[in-house]
Amino acid sequence: MKTRIGILGMGGVGGYFGGLLAKAYFESDSVEIIFIARGETQKTIAQNGLKIIQDDSEMTVFPSIVSDDSAVIEKLDYLICATKTYDIEESLLSIKKNITKNTVILPLYNGVDAPARISDLFPDNEVLQGCVYIVSMIVSSGVIKKIGTYEKLFFGSGTSPIATLNKLQSIFEKASIESYLVDNIEETVWEKFIFISALASATSFLNENIGEILNSQSSRGVYVSLLNEITMIAAVKGLNLPADIILQTILKLEKTPRDATSSMHRDLMAGRKIELFSLTEFVVNEGIKYEIETPTYQMVLDKLSSVSISN
Repeated sequence: MKTRIGILGMGGVGGYFGGLLAKAYFESDSVEIIFIARGETQKTIAQNGLKIIQDDSEMTVFPSIVSDDSAVIEKLDYLICATKTYDIEESLLSIKKNITKNTVILPLYNGVDAPARISDLFPDNEVLQGCVYIVSMIVSSGVIKKIGTYEKLFFGSGTSPIATLNKLQSIFEKASIESYLVDNIEETVWEKFIFISALASATSFLNENIGEILNSQSSRGVYVSLLNEITMIAAVKGLNLPADIILQTILKLEKTPRDATSSMHRDLMAGRKIELFSLTEFVVNEGIKYEIETPTYQMVLDKLSSVSISN
């Protein structure tokens, strides 16, 4: 019987890693890749495949199935979720018929609140923790562009059977995905969250890309202030993060293409809804919960909350 893997969210993350899986398991006897997509994206991929553009190459891949019809999707063994965080509940409930009690769910969102929110919806399911480092985005319907060579996927769980985790890791490895099954996954996810939360908040607040922030003393100061506030919260929560986490995060940013920016900033510039709750407001709320002052995050939240499209 084939292992059936659904990809929910065909953006920069879901599209890219889903594309690698679709390429590796095209017409496979052991693994079936299902793209859960609707509208123009579904139509384009069904007709022309999913195109992935990299710095020096491009490829077009076809999944086993591309649909938003539960009857066509059928039951899933694994579900990789990569929608925007504001779509978590609605997107998952739309395919609840495809999620059995044995479906293992791997969230690959920008925030850290997704596993708890998913577990609230599906309390009987194994919900893993995961995160990715990648610069990729939708450039048009059915076309994903990845910038730079840096791409890593981390996942794990403190409760799931090791056989379940090893099986997924083997599937990733055979698809040439640089994936890591880690024991201390909560710390790993928070390291990524510190990186993306501060970056999304800074780029969106300042309306600047990575290079502009790094080259401006005042902009860099805002970014570092955000890092100081969020790492203080992580420390109070008892997370065992590296002592030099702020320096590591800045070095990580310096390795990112200078003309790149956060997905939240791209959405803001395009007039789309932004992930303000999970990436900025969540930190302010955690600060209130743990009695940690977050004046810079509050400043960002106050400004971006005035944007009518924010949640």
